[in-house]
Amino acid sequence: MSLYIDDPARLGEERLSDGRSLGWAEWGPPDGSPVVLCPGAATSRWLGFGAATVEALGVRLVSVDRPGLGVSTPAPGRSFSDFADDIRQLAALRGLGCPAMVANSQGAPFALVCAVEGVVSALAVVSGADEVAAPEFATPEFATALPPDLRGLVDRTERDPAGAEEFFAGLDAEAMSAMVMAGSPECDLAVYREPGFAAAYRRALAEGFAQGAAGYARDTVLAMGRWPFELTEITVPVDLWYGERDTGHSPDNGAFLATRIPGARRRVVPGIGGAVLWTHAEPILTSLLNKAAPRSVANRPVTDQLSASHPCGRGPRLSPDTGATGA
Repeated sequence: MSLYIDDPARLGEERLSDGRSLGWAEWGPPDGSPVVLCPGAATSRWLGFGAATVEALGVRLVSVDRPGLGVSTPAPGRSFSDFADDIRQLAALRGLGCPAMVANSQGAPFALVCAVEGVVSALAVVSGADEVAAPEFATPEFATALPPDLRGLVDRTERDPAGAEEFFAGLDAEAMSAMVMAGSPECDLAVYREPGFAAAYRRALAEGFAQGAAGYARDTVLAMGRWPFELTEITVPVDLWYGERDTGHSPDNGAFLATRIPGARRRVVPGIGGAVLWTHAEPILTSLLNKAAPRSVANRPVTDQLSASHPCGRGPRLSPDTGATGA
């Protein structure tokens, strides 16, 4: 057993309205408070987080294979909005109501569109991939913030999305693992090299690439290009979590991203990089559960809040005291 993750308690697939299958994995009590996980790049439903924490907090954690990854049916040419509709259908089919959501790494923009479209009740973006193609990140202020190789891939994706997608489709699980390890500080490597985690990560990558790299390639072109949705339309609570030593997901650890999301709260965690999802699962989930609860029970204990319903939809904007904060 890993210090950070467990094997899923339940595995399955759901048939969507267009006939495609969407793979899922669950942890925690079946009647717990639903939290959907948007995993990072090329990883499958098998890589969860919060070993023991999900049980302690009464969380029903549901990880989802995006189309073309794991066991989910490919959907060539899919869009961000298509994914939000997939999650809307999954929530209905699995009886999740209006779930909260956690997004890691490349899962961030897919989760943000779910927030824009009112599919989730609250969102935690953890080590989230930023909109690196945004014009602001091409200014002199951020000229050295993006590594040259990443800047080159962003420019290539903007000039030739189809060609970039073909390029990303040439990667495999081994190349992805090597890229992640090479870009990680020692504090993250201590997590990634923990035997239980390392085995789970290898399995998640192998399953993520089981149908080839087309699913990962489509994800990457979407995430690395301009995001065709308005973050200012988000009306649900959003937490942004970044490790202070994370240099690969956002040029400024989400500072600019926080200003674009109404009421977003940004937290920068010392002593860790991109592995913060696994080292800080308890505070991430505790904050998310409190924000997913209805305003009318916001001051009750968390155990009471978890049993309350929270309808999806575009609710009222957040009060000023939940505004964006710095590190």
